[in-house]
Amino acid sequence: MQVILPDKSVRTLPGDPLPVAQILMSLGIKPSGVIVVKNGCLVPDDVLARGDDQIRLIRIAHGG
Repeated sequence: MQVILPDKSVRTLPGDPLPVAQILMSLGIKPSGVIVVKNGCLVPDDVLARGDDQIRLIRIAHGG
């Protein structure tokens, strides 16, 4: 599966089905800090990602 990180770099991970939350943990990314888009659709972090999926991580901007 292909994971596009917030800095636009791309990581290719094995195709084993994994929950998005586990993918984020393995990359050292807090789920509360990103929006997850799987194959063009916004998804929660408990969704499974598989080999041919594209996961895009979009950083949430905080400010005040």
